[in-house]
Amino acid sequence: MSRFRVERIVALPPAEVWRRLTDWPAHGERIPFTRTTVLTPGPNRVGTRFTARTRVGRFGFDDPMEIVRFEPPGPEGRTGVCGLEKHGRVVRGRAVFEVTGTGPGSRVVWREELRLRGVPAALDPVLAAVGRVVFGRALDGLLGNGTAVG
Repeated sequence: MSRFRVERIVALPPAEVWRRLTDWPAHGERIPFTRTTVLTPGPNRVGTRFTARTRVGRFGFDDPMEIVRFEPPGPEGRTGVCGLEKHGRVVRGRAVFEVTGTGPGSRVVWREELRLRGVPAALDPVLAAVGRVVFGRALDGLLGNGTAVG
């Protein structure tokens, strides 16, 4: 299983960061060749399902996901946590992001554990490196101006 982590600090309040990170269609706009469709009516909650469809030419696959933990950031600096399970035939695993207030801004930590069907475990470090770049750029796009710290 490939594991990676992306971290950002931004000058946005936690509630706004949370709103941007849980706008699932916006994720598809930031991941190359991908479109995200929400399958369950809002608002977001445990049990919300959506699918990211990635397609390059004739090759494509679905990455169906379900929210398994949904705790928005709260008063007195409570960290927000969103957990996703990936149930696809090609992509399996989980993602978790945390949003914590840091004075006037927020800290975001995004962790992924992925397994791609047909990709040998020996390539996990390569997959992790690519994941850090792709998800880092997506996160930067979702959050606007931010400062990378890891």
